[in-house]
Amino acid sequence: MEDAIPENANEHCPGPKSESAGKEDACEGCPNQKICATAPKGPDPALVEIADRMATVKHKILILSGKGGVGKSTFSAQLSFALAGVDYDVGLLDIDICGPSIPKMLGLEGQEIHQSNLGWSPVYVESNLGVMSIGFMLPHPDEAVIWRGPRKDGLIKQFLKDVYWGELDYLVVDAPPGTSDEHISIAQYLKATGVDGAVIVTTPQEVSLIDVRKEISFCKKVGIPILGVVENMSGIEQTILDLRFKKVRESGEEEDVTEETLECIRKNAPDLMSLVVCSELFDSSQGGAMKMCKDMQVPFLGKVPMDPHLCKAAEEGRSCFSDTKCSASAAALQKIVNKLLAFDHSNGY
Repeated sequence: MEDAIPENANEHCPGPKSESAGKEDACEGCPNQKICATAPKGPDPALVEIADRMATVKHKILILSGKGGVGKSTFSAQLSFALAGVDYDVGLLDIDICGPSIPKMLGLEGQEIHQSNLGWSPVYVESNLGVMSIGFMLPHPDEAVIWRGPRKDGLIKQFLKDVYWGELDYLVVDAPPGTSDEHISIAQYLKATGVDGAVIVTTPQEVSLIDVRKEISFCKKVGIPILGVVENMSGIEQTILDLRFKKVRESGEEEDVTEETLECIRKNAPDLMSLVVCSELFDSSQGGAMKMCKDMQVPFLGKVPMDPHLCKAAEEGRSCFSDTKCSASAAALQKIVNKLLAFDHSNGY
């Protein structure tokens, strides 16, 4: 964290936050001497403001992922919908500064932030589900955010101390992938206010799990409890009616034969029309997230299948729990939400 002694510091370093930082004999010749000598000392006054603002939030959950593209923001959005759906007051804070997708996934594209005498007002999906994102501050949705660490840190700090959420049961924080500046900032600022823990999202294959292990290590190092790991895109499940069939000729030419195939099944094997087709998307031969959780002694929350209907709901900013076509993914997500709520009620976080 901020008070940590840099790896390249001299022996007997007094610490970058010490009043004598950069001034002691031990500091002579250290590459950090000038920075330490001129850096502001003492606690960040914004931490007091953040603590005051977060005092009205009962539970704070970070949603993390080691690898990008694993469905972390989709999970954050659907978790928020699920909690709001059972009458909790929920806030969803998007701190993915360079890739804010939450406004689209909540159906809030084109909305703007408004300011009152109490602070910045979240944009509301429902009366009990508010959202804050840099996506609301961009002049155009395709506008690139090209910021260095200090500016990202400044915005995260401002989100935490200036957004007026009111009384919240849950604040869900959607973080970018990896363990970079945004993660260090949010861990530092929320840890002092009593963050409940992190849910880490991954896909089953080893190339994703490699980075998730780093995310778990990060949480342990900065003292963020791990509520559990979710294995997303754990196979694909579709009804036969959702499939498309085609013939591929030797020339590479393709012919769509969906209607003929479905008609043949209806005529000759009508019972098959109600079947759900399952297939693996990623190689999970090494045990996937479940084995990783066992090896690293962290909770495994469950698996969520790849569901094209869930993807469509996310694209359209809708809850999958109110869409009967999302039955496979919604059921899996609900089990995970129930585990988090049960943990809350039994342990009080």
